[in-house]
Amino acid sequence: MKKIAVPVQGNNVSTHFGHAPAFKIFSVEDNQIKKNEVLENPGHEPGLLPKLLSDAGAEVIIASGMGQKAITLFEKNKIEVICGAKGEALTAVENYLNNKLKTTDNACSH
Repeated sequence: MKKIAVPVQGNNVSTHFGHAPAFKIFSVEDNQIKKNEVLENPGHEPGLLPKLLSDAGAEVIIASGMGQKAITLFEKNKIEVICGAKGEALTAVENYLNNKLKTTDNACSH
């Protein structure tokens, strides 16, 4: 089962992944979402979130934007980074599963 993480504020993709109150972890099997769970954000500290999400089994993170340092840390934890998502987290994951969501240059500058 593949796990996809999305930083959320309510049900929407958070505009700044590191400060998102929580992450939704979507479990996917046969390209179908089987369940999702919420993982509270323990705090914004460099290197903490990639390790936390890796330990939760995430293989992909879908975010609005992200700095290059964070992208590098996620990649070191073998988590694929997709930037440029907006709107509802569920819709972003569905678009990713249907090859309609692609990485953009929407990386944070700070």
